[in-house]
Amino acid sequence: MDVLYGLVTPFRDIAGSPAFFVEVLIGGVAAGLMYSLVALGFVLIFKASGVFNFAQGVMVLFAALTLVGLMERGVPVVLALGLTVLVMILLAFAIERVVLRPLVNQEHIILFMATIGLTFFLEGFGEMLWGSNVKRLDVGIPDESFMVAGVLVNRLELTAALTAAILVAVLAVFFHGTRIGRALRAVADDHEAALSIGIPLKTIWVIVWSVAGGVAIVAGIMWGAKSGVQFSLSLIALKSLPVLILGGFTSVPGAIAGGLIIGVGEKIGEVYWGPLVGGAIENWFAYGLALVFLLFRPQGLFGEKIIERV
Repeated sequence: MDVLYGLVTPFRDIAGSPAFFVEVLIGGVAAGLMYSLVALGFVLIFKASGVFNFAQGVMVLFAALTLVGLMERGVPVVLALGLTVLVMILLAFAIERVVLRPLVNQEHIILFMATIGLTFFLEGFGEMLWGSNVKRLDVGIPDESFMVAGVLVNRLELTAALTAAILVAVLAVFFHGTRIGRALRAVADDHEAALSIGIPLKTIWVIVWSVAGGVAIVAGIMWGAKSGVQFSLSLIALKSLPVLILGGFTSVPGAIAGGLIIGVGEKIGEVYWGPLVGGAIENWFAYGLALVFLLFRPQGLFGEKIIERV
């Protein structure tokens, strides 16, 4: 008992310091922005086509695998990044032509099942092309920490958070302030009405899947640099599903808010509540919080409440 008290007391001293709390908060914000970045890929596709793209997590993995695979074969970083962008655009064209176009006007569950099939295909295809071993992705950012006003800040996490924040802001402006963004919103509101005023639905689908592929590239680079490029990366990306439940499946601000809530909540829960229950809170916190939202506010914080007569 004395030994346990001796171990817990120093932790309480550290955890009680304001600097340590700020460090935990920064780590939570960084993780939350990364979750938001992946969640935006889900939101963009769902808004434009009504398809819940279960393959978004594997798209993150496939983009990271393609980039690191090209770099391992001696392709310069800039050229490898450009080729990866091209591959994801071609993938968007292929998905629209092979998966979406034949299933137009089908039930949503059929489209959802198609994206599940796409998930397993991309996972197997990526393993066939680049192998299944864990790959180190070096983007030139050292994984080291430095002190700022007594607070320890990780350089890689800070860079990833800033990159995610910038991309999230750019996508929000693109979606609400550009002609293509307005077309995307029109398609999301009513496919038939959008077609009647001359908006090419198939072109919009290719654009939105290409943008989601671009988001997957950035998320893959950031997560890959932090955790290594491995097949569990797609499972990390699926942590964005609770983000969607919290924020709402059709809301860009909701994806941001949901990501921050889950990122900060799981870090604080793991550090401050974990020792009381044996740890591992970070693994299930997001899903537990999502379950609570499904029970009491299923449309999420920013989602539209749907009322149906029965």
